[in-house]
Amino acid sequence: MRPKFFALAIFSACNRIAISLRTGPFDIFYAYLYRLVMITAKIVGAGGYGGGGMAELLVSHPEAELKTLVDQADVGKPMSALYPHLAGYCDIPIVAPDDPAASEPVDVVFFATPDGVAMRHARTELERGAKVIDFSGDFRFRTPEEYAAYATRIGLDPDHKAVDLLPESVYGLPELHRSDLNEETRLVGNVGCFAIASILGLAPSIRHDLVQLDSLICDAKTGVSGAGKKPAPVFHYPARYDQMNAYRLTGHQHVMEVEREMQRLGGQEVRLTFTPQVVPACRGILCCIYGTLKDGLTPDRVLEAYRAFHEENVFVRVFDRNAAIGTQHVRGSNYCNLVVDVDERTNRLRVISHIDNLVKGQAGNALQNMNLLFGLPETTGLDRPGQYP
Repeated sequence: MRPKFFALAIFSACNRIAISLRTGPFDIFYAYLYRLVMITAKIVGAGGYGGGGMAELLVSHPEAELKTLVDQADVGKPMSALYPHLAGYCDIPIVAPDDPAASEPVDVVFFATPDGVAMRHARTELERGAKVIDFSGDFRFRTPEEYAAYATRIGLDPDHKAVDLLPESVYGLPELHRSDLNEETRLVGNVGCFAIASILGLAPSIRHDLVQLDSLICDAKTGVSGAGKKPAPVFHYPARYDQMNAYRLTGHQHVMEVEREMQRLGGQEVRLTFTPQVVPACRGILCCIYGTLKDGLTPDRVLEAYRAFHEENVFVRVFDRNAAIGTQHVRGSNYCNLVVDVDERTNRLRVISHIDNLVKGQAGNALQNMNLLFGLPETTGLDRPGQYP
């Protein structure tokens, strides 16, 4: 066991003793041990929605301490000036990337940055001894060929700037890759928001051989926050109010992640029709998944297969067709709610997947990955119901 994790175990035991004894001398020792063993974290790209969401979660995490916030904009401002709801919780000032404080070593670095940033700076953080969790597509792929196909699809330079790091990156979806997300893991590519909603809804049908692989459709809708914080004319209030539209019909970047993971589960090539849409809501993803069922399958058998697949996945909840579930019921939480149905008239599987795009679709999933990388229960700091209404 690495020293940090051994110290964490001691700290947890001392925490229980401190609560029961509450003695002055012990409090001093406890405070020292607290500073010694807490997981220290840095957020690069702290000012965006991803960075803000990560800060929200870290300030209430019992085993982590947010030390550094880095961004090119809003330098010198406390985080609470950008996000007033964090006043008193996160008043740390944002520092520029070239500020000496930005180079201070920490245990984990979250890159809440656009594509192309983490691949240029991850190596430096790894050499300082940090683990790296990247929110972009830079490390979701393990070969330069896969990355080049992804980058070409969204008009980026297909040449990865840290090719040698790709083979050690882990695709950060705990529900499928939990065994690879452990204390030896250094580099994680956090999953895309549409990809999480689609994969968690599709995976049981592929693993249990329920559907014809050439019949898969994902019809996915996202709130406007999925586009990020940077202003753009198409996301200006008059352009978005009372407006719904599909986009990137020529190929969304997250489709590659979904097809790869389904191919891994099914052992053969998978191609799906994916239609992303933006709806006039702040947050949330609703993904309607369809596939033609194989012969002899009943609704009860399909529901049983889904519940069996996700039995160990604490953040995935499976409901039958009668559940009155919507995106409100996952808002602010790390849960994915799946409504599983069979249209017996057409012999089609129909799964409705719901996530909060900023939590399970981004910062919450990243924190779940961090917990696993440091040997903590993956629910640590995430075990909460969300917000309603």
